[in-house]
Amino acid sequence: MVAHLVQLKLALVRNGLRRSPWQVVGLAFAGLYGLFAIVLVVGSLAAVSVQTPDIRGLVTVLLGSVIVLGWWVVPLVSFGVDATVDPARFVTFTIPRRSMLLGLAIGAVLGIPGVVTVVSALAIGGVWWRTPTALLVAPACALLGVATCIVGSRATTSASSHLMSKRRVRELMAAVTLVPLVLIGPLIGRTSASSAHLTREALEQVAAVLGWTPLGAVWAVPWEVAAGDVAGAAGRLGVAVGTLVALTVVWDRALAHALVNPLHEVASTRARGLGWFGRLPATPLGAATARSLTYWVRDPRYALAIAIVPLLPVLLWILNPGGSSLLFLGPSAAFFFGWGVSADVAYDGSAFWTHLAAPITGLTDRLGRVIGAAALAVPVVAVYSVGSALLTGRPDAIPALLGVSYGVLWTAFSGASIVSALVVYPVQQPGENPFQTRQGASMVAVVSQLVGWSAVLALSLPVAGLALYAITEHSSALGWLAFVVGPLLGGLLLFLGVCIGGRLIERNGTDLLQRIQSFA
Repeated sequence: MVAHLVQLKLALVRNGLRRSPWQVVGLAFAGLYGLFAIVLVVGSLAAVSVQTPDIRGLVTVLLGSVIVLGWWVVPLVSFGVDATVDPARFVTFTIPRRSMLLGLAIGAVLGIPGVVTVVSALAIGGVWWRTPTALLVAPACALLGVATCIVGSRATTSASSHLMSKRRVRELMAAVTLVPLVLIGPLIGRTSASSAHLTREALEQVAAVLGWTPLGAVWAVPWEVAAGDVAGAAGRLGVAVGTLVALTVVWDRALAHALVNPLHEVASTRARGLGWFGRLPATPLGAATARSLTYWVRDPRYALAIAIVPLLPVLLWILNPGGSSLLFLGPSAAFFFGWGVSADVAYDGSAFWTHLAAPITGLTDRLGRVIGAAALAVPVVAVYSVGSALLTGRPDAIPALLGVSYGVLWTAFSGASIVSALVVYPVQQPGENPFQTRQGASMVAVVSQLVGWSAVLALSLPVAGLALYAITEHSSALGWLAFVVGPLLGGLLLFLGVCIGGRLIERNGTDLLQRIQSFA
């Protein structure tokens, strides 16, 4: 039965690659990324193994703890990184639970993250090649560490599956997780200058503590053996084995409960009324705008597109506390808001057929989506532009900031209106985790985004240069000129963008719908 489960995993992956060449491209890029990670880890550990003074124990415990923590936490954020073989599909089959546990665990290794983890764990064990006594136990500890990663990830996701099945919990988790993801880079750069006092002794104290925790105990066993502390090695081995046993029990019981009580979402029957459809005119443009506003208010995928906007003040403040970098708030928020509609058609999914079947023109469709997003973007951009000027003591820069911000906003709306009518790719389905990336989406998404961003930035350069010169030279006349030129130039580009996008929708709408349905 274990072999059948493993073969099923490989067959599902193989058939998925046959469905679309983009999935093959996505897998190839993921493989290259995994290969780069392996080369980086193995090369770094090889250098550590011969370094003087000896820091092998310090590095292996810290690195191993990060790997285990990643396996335990990341699935909670992505809600099932690898759900190719979903246990819920076996509810009607009488498969022994022990065989299912073993088969699912082995199947989890048969993927790029699993292979990278196995190679990295063996490289961590190979660091001890200069100490024969430690090398005797290092390979077994490496395999025990891999098992802890795999079983731990399954245990955490299975135990929290009922909680994570609630849509609001998933949205909250996605929002909370975005904060450290956005701020970690600036924080590292900000603290790097003051990290000189972080000595080797301090890191060894951290590693010593981690060595007694479920995260680092298994990686600390060879370290203790190399130091000749048999009692310490036995104690840490006990912690590691006990952790794996506890995680296995948690996974087993959670899986048993899930097989008897499969998850299901209970649809709300509470009447919501007409919402925005009852507040806007009963016209084609009013209907398209109402639908867009409904998406922006209720769909977390749209919220994720602009989730960085509330963090922009904090991000810019970290990069340059009290400096003039806050003046970029308005244009930056305008860009993210404007580009937020670049995946509108893809987010529609199969419901895009209603736009094609409805008696509305492509221009109405494009314009309605822009108006819906602009209803949120216009006031936020104004607050950010005026607020940043006042906070930095530059009220004279308000006209220039407003001009460049709204110029960028209209330009970004223009580019996004064209891109969303040209390119669709697999995206998260309604109700899924906004952070989850579906197979096959990587290449098309990256290329379309880079080309679109480049075009928007290039078209925004004239007004951006005018505004920048006005602000740096404290020129009131040029500032007011930017205030006029920015919205006018951006408005002209927006008009062209919605017209071109509308024609593309009318010409390629059926092809877009076919591509969207092929992703299902």
